[in-house]
Order: sequence, then structure tokens, then C-alpha cells
Amino acid sequence: MTVKQKIIWDLDQEQAIGPQLHRILRERIVRNDLTSGRKISESEIAKTYSISRQPVREAFIKLSEEGLIAIRPQRSTIVRKINSAAVLEARFVREAVEADIVKLLAKQSDPAVVAELRTQIDAQQRVAKDDPNRFIQLDEQFHRTLAESANKVSAWKFLEGLKSQMDRVRFLSFSQFPMAKLIAQHKAVVDGIAAGNITRAEDSIRVHLNEILIDLPKIQKANPEFFDES
Repeated sequence: MTVKQKIIWDLDQEQAIGPQLHRILRERIVRNDLTSGRKISESEIAKTYSISRQPVREAFIKLSEEGLIAIRPQRSTIVRKINSAAVLEARFVREAVEADIVKLLAKQSDPAVVAELRTQIDAQQRVAKDDPNRFIQLDEQFHRTLAESANKVSAWKFLEGLKSQMDRVRFLSFSQFPMAKLIAQHKAVVDGIAAGNITRAEDSIRVHLNEILIDLPKIQKANPEFFDES
């Protein structure tokens, strides 16, 4: 199952090529544009983007470290299938980090932060029915805003690299995406922060991030070709 999306995956020649290429290839894998099991090569990618092979090689190394591709010297490089154990491990770490983040925000509740988060939830509600891709972007923005508001930008950058497999699962599950439920969970998190209720905020984010434990078996059953349980 793949999702067609209008996304610009072009390089900006005015910016550093390496970081852009890594981001683009990561997004293409996460969004299943480069599908599980597909062979890719440095020369193919270099030709596609009209660049040398050096930044491609560097991007491949980073993607390999993230568990998104397997580099087999003198043979081929393939897009790895999703490993459910890696998804669950990433979820475990993410829950621990984000639980501490919302506890910090609830401990010193900031009306401006609460207002911004509520504005984002309103935007989520407007797109929920008709634009699941945009909803995922807004969901990502919501969680990033939590981290930034708690001055935990480095922690969020760490999570971004860790949760690649979780993101791949999300983009497989558009048809089952319980957006109304997720929005309600976002509201509960923000309500806990607004009230300065540390326990409520923490419990709400844990419930929210445990949602994938319910969804993963169904998604895996519906898309077995995307998963590798070896």
C-alpha cells in the first residue's frame, strides 16, 4: 500500500547537498516512495539528482545507521523492510522522552505555549477528514513544538532519527488512521499542561504514544510484504 502525495523532492543547489539528499531519501523511504526490498544504487541516485556519488555515499551511510537501508558491498543496496521489534523499541524510548517533556511543560505552564498548541489542534481538526498527509505533518509539528517549548530541541532531533520505523508504519496506515481519536488525545495532553497537572499531562502522552501498540498488528497483517520479522 503506497500513498500518492504532492511532495517536492528536488535539491536546492544553493544549499548544502548532503543534508538535503539524506532528508529527501529518508522521506521517500518513510513515505513508501522507495518501497521495502527495492534495490537502489549510488550511481542511480547520483544520476537522478545530477550530483556526484560522494554525497550519495554519505547519505547511504546515515540511512544505514538509521536501519532504513542495507548496504551490501560489491552486491547491492536495498531498502530494508520494517522490523516491528525496532518500531516497538523506538516507541518505548519516545514515550520516556516525551513523558518527561510534558511533565516539564506542566510544571511551569506557559499560556503562550498552550495557546499555540491549541491553535495547532484546531488546524488538525480542519484537515482530519480530507487530508491525512497534512494531518501527519501537523501531528509532527505538534510533538516538535512540545519539545521546543521545553527547550529539548536536541532530544527531539535524537527522536527524529530513532523513530524512522514508526513513521513508516504511520504512512502505511492512512486508511486506519484514527485521527479524531488522536486529536482528542492531543487535547488531553494540552489540557493537562494548561492546568499545571503533571500527572494528567504525563498519563495523556503515554496513552497517546501507546496507540501504535493497538494499531501495529492490524497494519502488519494488512501489509505483510512491508515487514521483516527475521
